[in-house]
Amino acid sequence: MGRRPSISEEWRLMNLYERFEQVVAIILANVIAVVIVISLYQLIRTVAVLITSRVLDSLDHGVFQELFGMIMTLLISMEFKHSILRAALRRGSVIQVKTVVLIALIALSRKFVILDPNVGAGTIGALSAALLALGAVYWLLSACEKP
Repeated sequence: MGRRPSISEEWRLMNLYERFEQVVAIILANVIAVVIVISLYQLIRTVAVLITSRVLDSLDHGVFQELFGMIMTLLISMEFKHSILRAALRRGSVIQVKTVVLIALIALSRKFVILDPNVGAGTIGALSAALLALGAVYWLLSACEKP
């Protein structure tokens, strides 16, 4: 195995557009990092308020939806940031299809968590079909990856 080129060596080898992509990816990663920190602060604040007011009841559907919706939003943001950083470090294409499918799976899972209990069967069926289709695509992409 050869030595991996340094960032400065890679930068010199890039054309103008590749450098532009790098700068945009780094800016996006930093913006998302700020959003993650703010969201984490809001989650911690919400949990603290629920604990101090003794309203924290994980069996209460509304509390469960709010807390786990916030947690899953953070997970989606972190996965998105991870994929951008991977692209910025040139470990893959700008955004890989598998990563986009994974983020969509997490987002759909979040939708199931925060779903109103009175939603119709058609909506649940459509979300389930989308989740199964995305799961199948993710599985196929994983099966086709080089080891």
